[in-house]
Amino acid sequence: MRYALAIEYDGTDFLGWQRLSHGPTVQGALEQALAFVAAQPIEVTCAGRTDSGVHAYAQVAHFDSPVERRPYAWMMGVNSRLPSTAAVRWVQPVDPGFHARYSATARRYRYRILNRSARPALDARFVTWERRPLDAERMQRAAQALVGEHDFSAFRTAQCQAKHPRRCVHAISVHRVGDEVHVEVQANAFLHHMVRNIVGSLLPIGYGEQAEDWMRELLEGRDRSVAGPTAPPQGLCFVGPLYPREFGLPAEVSG
Repeated sequence: MRYALAIEYDGTDFLGWQRLSHGPTVQGALEQALAFVAAQPIEVTCAGRTDSGVHAYAQVAHFDSPVERRPYAWMMGVNSRLPSTAAVRWVQPVDPGFHARYSATARRYRYRILNRSARPALDARFVTWERRPLDAERMQRAAQALVGEHDFSAFRTAQCQAKHPRRCVHAISVHRVGDEVHVEVQANAFLHHMVRNIVGSLLPIGYGEQAEDWMRELLEGRDRSVAGPTAPPQGLCFVGPLYPREFGLPAEVSG
């Protein structure tokens, strides 16, 4: 039987999603916990791999198991074996044709920037600190140049293994929430470090070092070497993917 699940995690102490032999990863921890409940090895496939230090609110994964368990039993059993920085939020059986990666129609990220003179303490693991004042409205206007299908080579890391650099950004929003500036992006898919590289280029626009048109110039130039630096990982959270409603998944990942 095929199951889908959503897992949230604080990525600070993980070396990313993908299973590794030399350190803790989300996939490794989740597969070990699932294997304990199933009493046999289990492999999972996720909607979108996250890098070291990046968090997730609703990372969706699927797995196949010949052993049937009630969704509640899967959730509680797995959570009893996961570290405190990760928790499965729901599990449910799905159609055998469901695929966590290939069935997704969109993926969503949020980047949080603490914009004040004092460094963070309580949220230090989940925000990037920028002491210089940021003009969120200016950043919002500049970011709209990225909406649509484009070649995002200017925001693609050299280590990216994607077959091509074209992606379709459905929407991007930059807005202030108290002392924080949030950058929210939805796209059909993302290149390696794409969101962090976009944020790294929006910041100089926010504090006035670059003009608003700079984002459009970077996009059209397709040259990563002249764009802004890669923003730190701790401010980034994978909000979750979206799937067609026909799969019957919870509302937070359906649309």
